Amino acid sequence: MNSLASAKTKNQPVANEAAGRPMRLLEWYDRHRRRLPWRPPAGERADPYSVWLSEIMLQQTGVKTVGPYFEKFLARWPDIAALGSASLDEVLRMWAGLGYYSRARNLHACAVTVLRDHGGAFPDTEQGLRSLPGIGPYTAAAISAIAFGRRTMPVDGNIERVVSRLFTVEEPLPQAKPLIQKLAATLLGADEMESRGGGENSRAGDSAQALMDLGSSICTPKKPACALCPLNDDCAARVRGDQESFPRKAPKKAGALRRGAAFVVTRGDRLLVRTRPEKGLLGGMTEVPGSDWRAAQDDRTALKQAPELKGIARWHRKAGVVTHVFTHFPLELAVYTAAAPARARAPAGMRWVPVATLDDEALPNVMRKVIAHGLGDRSPHADRNHRGGATPGVRS
Repeated sequence: MNSLASAKTKNQPVANEAAGRPMRLLEWYDRHRRRLPWRPPAGERADPYSVWLSEIMLQQTGVKTVGPYFEKFLARWPDIAALGSASLDEVLRMWAGLGYYSRARNLHACAVTVLRDHGGAFPDTEQGLRSLPGIGPYTAAAISAIAFGRRTMPVDGNIERVVSRLFTVEEPLPQAKPLIQKLAATLLGADEMESRGGGENSRAGDSAQALMDLGSSICTPKKPACALCPLNDDCAARVRGDQESFPRKAPKKAGALRRGAAFVVTRGDRLLVRTRPEKGLLGGMTEVPGSDWRAAQDDRTALKQAPELKGIARWHRKAGVVTHVFTHFPLELAVYTAAAPARARAPAGMRWVPVATLDDEALPNVMRKVIAHGLGDRSPHADRNHRGGATPGVRS
């Protein structure tokens, strides 16, 4: 017996209620749908550009954080033609602070590709969308369903949680993903457009967004509000009383701590910076010069990688370390400061930028922490980072 059949057999009362679930979901969604900047009013067709932009931003990032960035991008680049005509540097600067910067590079590459190869119109099928830079299976399904009404079910973290509880999926993530995908598809229900693959009258996008909203507002990771859930009567986990234990997850392997040094060098009111290589972690972003980030890095080795400038006799090590957590590893950076003579030239590959214009640079969050720690009250981020005398991400 396969996993899907097994899940249905174990939860026969749940399976018997399956036919009514999609309708109950949509009825609930019509009453309680969230108002989001990229979501059109009920009954209006979603704009593919807005759906794509929001979905790329929402990868690894919450709705509250994404909202202001989405509106800022849309005001600057209201359509794919405008974004595809922008430079990568402009896009990275606007993205600064949102994290996971490969998304910004893919966003720009995708806009250029749609403009160049598709006449400025997004492909309306999953297969066509997956051929574009930065669009994987989930994002292709989300755009296909929400923007084009295609009968497919994108599965994000919220939907994984709802489905794993509804069907008590015992297999841990990520191994359970294929089963959860099949079970989630059953929540699309019947549709008169099914034989033609979805279309103008399909509510596949609403079904997906209903599950997303349900997971965000009711079927939350902790203390789900089951009494308010439109699917509570036939939720297998609620019947058992162990909702919070789903989805099952395999233990995460923590990455090894890496250490390094960052060098905050000023020349009057200017700061020494450089641009990271296009490929790799934080590709194309602005940073202060620094050492390699290694597990066995020590201060003496890191100092040997300090930038060479005439007139700097010694480096001052700031108390404490800047801490930051990337997806695969935590990082600790010792911060060294120095003042360069008025006419000191920037080393090859580096440049002097006014401290007052640092907000215009594509600085990732870890570098904002470093600069705030190194410059103190001189940092443009001092007011927001030194509440009560402490800098977030700095450990003494």
